[in-house]
Amino acid sequence: MGSGLFAIEADWSFVFLFIILWYILVRSWESSGKLDDWNASRALGFILMLRTSWGKSALEKISKPRKFWRAYGELSLWVCWFSMFAVGLVLLLAVISALLVDTKVDPPSASELVAIPGLNPMIPLGWGTVAFVVCLVIHEFGHGIQARAHGMRVRNFGLLLLGPIPLGAFAEPEHSEIIESPRRERQRMFAAGPATNIFAALLLMILMGPVAGQFVAAESGVHSSQIIKETGAEEGGLQPWDTIIEIDGDPIATTDDFSNKMDELSAGDSVHMKVIRYADGSIETIVVNLTDKYDYYLELGWDVESLEVYGIEEGDAFLGVENLAGGTAGIDRLAGWAHPDFEGNMLTYSVAVPLHTLNILVTPFQYQGVAIHPAQEEMLAAGDGWLASLVGLEGLLFLVNLIFWLIWVNILLGFTNLIPMVPFDGGHLFKDIVHGLMNGLRKIGKRTGFWSIHPLWVNHVTTKASSMSSLLLLLVLAFLMISPYF
Repeated sequence: MGSGLFAIEADWSFVFLFIILWYILVRSWESSGKLDDWNASRALGFILMLRTSWGKSALEKISKPRKFWRAYGELSLWVCWFSMFAVGLVLLLAVISALLVDTKVDPPSASELVAIPGLNPMIPLGWGTVAFVVCLVIHEFGHGIQARAHGMRVRNFGLLLLGPIPLGAFAEPEHSEIIESPRRERQRMFAAGPATNIFAALLLMILMGPVAGQFVAAESGVHSSQIIKETGAEEGGLQPWDTIIEIDGDPIATTDDFSNKMDELSAGDSVHMKVIRYADGSIETIVVNLTDKYDYYLELGWDVESLEVYGIEEGDAFLGVENLAGGTAGIDRLAGWAHPDFEGNMLTYSVAVPLHTLNILVTPFQYQGVAIHPAQEEMLAAGDGWLASLVGLEGLLFLVNLIFWLIWVNILLGFTNLIPMVPFDGGHLFKDIVHGLMNGLRKIGKRTGFWSIHPLWVNHVTTKASSMSSLLLLLVLAFLMISPYF
C-alpha cells in the first residue's frame, strides 16, 4: 500500500508542477498584453481561452437550411434523452458493482483518472490530441449550428488549452438570447453537441468496416492470447500469440479448421503442431499431449447438465488455449458489426452495436493505449482491394488508428457530456426537463383547481433540483474514482 500511495503522489506532483509552470507563463502573457492581442483570456486561473472568429462564416453557410437543422435538433434531443437514461443506468450499475463486487484489480494511478492525451498512459499524445481537437470542434459546431438555426447569435469559437493540450472547445452564443429562447429550442441547442459526437462515432464505425475489409492475414493459421496452465499447450511449449499452421500434417488456416481437427482427436492423443513463433518468426514443430476437455470444465465448477447443453463429452480433446482467433482478429474486433463479413438481422444489430461501443471504450485499457495489440497488428497484411493497393499496409494502419481514436473520443465526449450535472450539457438538459415538469404541474393545478403553484416557486424548485443533482452526481463520480483504493 505504501508503494502505491507513493506512485500516486509522484504522479500528482508532476501534474501540479506542469500546471504551476503553465500558470506562470499565462500570467506573464496577460501582464504583457499578449492575451489581449490574441483575443484570449484566462479561465479558472490557468486555462487559456483562445477565441477566434474563423468559424463564424462557415457556420452561417452550414446552418442555412434552417428547417433541416431544426429537425436535426429534435432528433438530437430524443437521442440525448435516451442516452442520458443509459448513462444514469450505467452509473447506478457502477456504484452497485463498486459496493458489492470485489474485483481485486489494482487501483488506477492519478494520471489514469484524467482524460488528457499523453498524461493518461492509455491515451497517446499524438492520436489523442488530434482526436480531441477534431471531436471538440465537431461538438461545438453542433451547438453553434443549432444556435443559428434558431436565430441565436454566436460571438466566437475557441479552444480551451492547458499548455499544448486541448481541454475543450467552446462556442459563445449570446447568453441573454439563450435564456430568453423557448425551452424546446434551448434544449435542442444543448443536445446538439453530444448528439453530434454520437452520430459522428456511429458514422465512423460504419466507415471502419470497409477499411477493415482491406486487410488479410499475413500468414494462414490461428493463435491464442492465453495459454492455460498445466495443460498440453503449456507443457508442449506453445506461447501466447504463436500461430498454429499445422496439426499432424493437416493445414490449419481458420478457427473452423482447428475445431474440425480437434473433433477428430481424443483426450490422451499426442499430436505434432507446426507453429510460427511470435518471438522471432521462426517455424518450429512441437509435440502436445491433449487432455480431457470434459474433466477440465468439471474442475472449473461446471455441472454435467451444462456440459451436455454445450455438447462437451468425456474424452473430448483439449489443447489448453483461450481466445483462439485467426490472423485478422485484431482488425475484425475493431470493425465489429460494420465488418463486411458480419451477418445478422435487425435484432442482432440492435445487440451488437451497443456491445461494440462498450468494446471500443475499453480497448485502450485492455491494450495499454493502442487500438490493436502489437502481436495482432504484425499478423496483418494489405489485401488486393483498391484502397489497400493505393495506400499499402502502413496507410491502412494509419487510417485504422485515426478512425479508432476519433470514434473513441467522440463516444467519450458524447456520453460524458450527458451526465446530468452542470456544467455538462446533460445538466442543462436536466434543468430544463425539471422546469418543464414543474410548469406542467402548475398548469394542471390551475386548470383543475386542485393546487396553485407560483411561477417563482417553479424556478426555485428547478434550481434546487439542478444543484442537488449536480452535487449528488459529483459525489458518485468521486466515489467511483476512489473506491478501488479501499
